[in-house]
Amino acid sequence: MLQFKPIATVVGGHIEPADDFQGGVESIIRLNDEYPLDTLQGLEEFSHLAVIWFFHRASPDDVQLHARSPRGDSRWPATGTFVHRNHRRPAQIATSYPRLLRVDGRDLHVTDLDAVDGTPVLDLAPWFVAMGPRGPITEPAWPGEMLARYWADAADRSH
Repeated sequence: MLQFKPIATVVGGHIEPADDFQGGVESIIRLNDEYPLDTLQGLEEFSHLAVIWFFHRASPDDVQLHARSPRGDSRWPATGTFVHRNHRRPAQIATSYPRLLRVDGRDLHVTDLDAVDGTPVLDLAPWFVAMGPRGPITEPAWPGEMLARYWADAADRSH
């Protein structure tokens, strides 16, 4: 079996998983002590990171291997497991692209990381513009509708 050992942990930020209002929250990605500080050397020159993390609060029982409407909302078409970007996927891993605010020792201060406090980070790298998608990007209308409030400021969640 393939196994991963986390390299870091998310500290602070979101406390509970949520479908929307992920924006404007600061958190820390704290690199494990076993990695030398110079493994982060030069990272502060980048504005964004690619962070791969594990849905540690999910269970294998949460995995759904069938087509379903996103968020259970029948306004959107039933789509297969690998069309969704949530914890119901078999590997229960996610990729996020937070803004790097600063590096302070082993602490990477970020904003707009949609992982919760305590999340194991499997890997991270700086975002390279040249490694982004090439060519025209297409998608159906439903992801934009579904995610219209995803990056809304979390402070507005109560409204």
